Amino acid sequence: MISTGGTIAMIKDSETGVLHPASFEEFKSYIPELEYSSIHVDIIPFDPPIDSSDVNPERWAQMAMLIGENYQKYDGFVVLHGTDTMAYSGSALSFMLKNLNKPVVFTGSQLPIGVLRSDAKENLLTAIEIAAAQDEDGDAIVPEVTIFFEDHLYRANRATKKNSERFSAFQSYNYDYLATAGVHIHYFPGRIHYNSKHARLCVRTKTNTNVAILKLFPGISRQVVEAILSIPDLRAVVLETFGTGNAPSDQWLYEDLKDAVDRGIIIVNKTQCIGGSVEMGRYQTSINLLNAGVLSGYDITTEALVTKMMYLLGENTDPKTGDINIPLVKALLSTSLCGEMTIE
Repeated sequence: MISTGGTIAMIKDSETGVLHPASFEEFKSYIPELEYSSIHVDIIPFDPPIDSSDVNPERWAQMAMLIGENYQKYDGFVVLHGTDTMAYSGSALSFMLKNLNKPVVFTGSQLPIGVLRSDAKENLLTAIEIAAAQDEDGDAIVPEVTIFFEDHLYRANRATKKNSERFSAFQSYNYDYLATAGVHIHYFPGRIHYNSKHARLCVRTKTNTNVAILKLFPGISRQVVEAILSIPDLRAVVLETFGTGNAPSDQWLYEDLKDAVDRGIIIVNKTQCIGGSVEMGRYQTSINLLNAGVLSGYDITTEALVTKMMYLLGENTDPKTGDINIPLVKALLSTSLCGEMTIE
């Protein structure tokens, strides 16, 4: 278990009532079940613990490397993480841990583990059970990066945080959950992503953060669009559009997008809707995007698309020249690498 910090690892000071990160021993004292479980659990804490708002690609690399370094020692991994950026971290690790054949389960809580009605203990203990679960052949039941929260197990790169107050904080709008937990844990093998059993884990942590999100809205000005597209060293843009991937039909928008693509900036069309997919060319208002060289993001989440861009840009940069293999990055952005999108 890798404890990065977050709400789940907080306890309340008995005198001041202020929440603060629990020490390693304090945290263990709230989950005595671990001492009596048949599942052996070792804990590696981040020191100091971090708020999930401070998570960045360097932290993703740290998590991925910890898993890689300990991969042969354990049957599975649980990552304790704050909820605010959990979907970003889970998505990032789904790309960084190539050929993964063991469970990596992210979980956290809406209330700290030291609070009376906390959801922390149930989320944590169920995540541990899922991470250790094997079939009759001794193979992991869910050998991919997932998020477990409030009775449901989601593919991490398909999940997004939907609510800041309810215990059911996450949802996967375009892909069914992989398991449900009640009295029993019910798995759905047909929804689970499997790599070849003989594939060897490859941890790849290079990233390039020169990406941006351009969210369209009625009345958006050319000045705003050009300001984003002219950011120095910008390499890729998530273009958040309306409905099934539609945008205003203004000629200037087409010209600015095409100019950016011609300058080597990769632009991917992502619908602003929480559910559904981009269907470029279905309506006249998306024809200009096609003609400008904008790629379809299909039904990918913003969290998965941002992290996939960073990962692909980082991994496909020539270390000597700094040049990025743009055609390859575009091809891989249009390919589902680990179940992050449905291509029709």
